[in-house]
Amino acid sequence: MTSLLPKKGCLLIAEPTILNDMSFNRSVILLTEHSNDGSVGFILNKPLSYSINDLIPEINANFMIYNGGPVEQDNLYFLHNVPELIPDSIEIAYGLYWGGNFETTKLLINDGKLSKENIRFFLGYSGWETNQLAEELDDNSWIIVENDLQHKIISKNSQNFWKEKLNEIGGEYIYFSNSPENPTLN
Repeated sequence: MTSLLPKKGCLLIAEPTILNDMSFNRSVILLTEHSNDGSVGFILNKPLSYSINDLIPEINANFMIYNGGPVEQDNLYFLHNVPELIPDSIEIAYGLYWGGNFETTKLLINDGKLSKENIRFFLGYSGWETNQLAEELDDNSWIIVENDLQHKIISKNSQNFWKEKLNEIGGEYIYFSNSPENPTLN
């Protein structure tokens, strides 16, 4: 398997050996920033039990909220694929954008101009300080893969995403993809 270097827009797939870290166990993370100063990403496959309307009642939509990671979980973040509609967005890669004008975003959702295929909301984010991600990669905590879904990753069903990515990698990962989430229950 080719070893990729971390970069904006790639995916971090949690190694099956991450068992005791409930934030990252079986996670798929979209890396949205990577530099010598550190890295930032959002967990794509950990939906929470409430929607955007539960957090912001003036938004008339039931878009699911995801656990973006353990950092700043009292802050709401969003990724989208419509920079022409949401000003002040930051380009990540592959037609994916981070944030932008939130007042405009609320209006677009309420006017039905944004759908679940265009935007995904997160509480918190995943962050790594200088060299922290490199150390975790050296410890074999993550597998780096290209984001083959590109901007369509916004609407990707998250339920079996980790398992699907392990199956794509193949080899011994196919075995791990079929193991129970809690091996002690096996």
